[in-house]
Amino acid sequence: MPAKIRLQRHGRKRLAFYHIVVADSRAPRDGRLIERIGSYDPNTNPATIDLDFDKALDWLTKGAQPTDTVRAILSYKGVLYKKHLMGGVAKGAFDEAEAERRFNAWLADKEAKIQAKKDRLNQDADSLKAKQLEAEAKVNADRAAAIAKRDAELAAEAEAANAPEEAEEEVVAEETAAEEAPQAEAPATDETEEKKAE
Repeated sequence: MPAKIRLQRHGRKRLAFYHIVVADSRAPRDGRLIERIGSYDPNTNPATIDLDFDKALDWLTKGAQPTDTVRAILSYKGVLYKKHLMGGVAKGAFDEAEAERRFNAWLADKEAKIQAKKDRLNQDADSLKAKQLEAEAKVNADRAAAIAKRDAELAAEAEAANAPEEAEEEVVAEETAAEEAPQAEAPATDETEEKKAE
């Protein structure tokens, strides 16, 4: 019974995640499996991989064949490199301590690269958010300036409309005052004329 290490699809439409399983190569994709050794979620950046390292290495040494995608995942997590180093130990090229030292150095370098990618993605997201806030602040300032300009124009029009009315009121007030003044003087002149006539 040839065993395969492959992906088993789960999740909803257009948002799939996968279980990494060991199954008979003749079994259907989402059918019967021998063992589940991890999960793979490609929807995050970087992809989230949860893998039982020891079980994956054990199945590889037993002869299970990974599919192309699972081979890339195992390479990314260092399982294939560890198997390669164990082959070197078996051939006597170096001892197990040297293999462990090489693997730990590789793992530290890999983790540093992954962390650098995460930091870069966070910085890109922060800079994008800052640019969006700056653009939004500029739009708000332009909108406030346009509103202030419109309000100033409306106030100027209102003042211009009120100015002729006030001028007319002043003219009317002056005319009424002028009309009232001669009338007040006219009776006085009549009285003075009557006094002069007597």
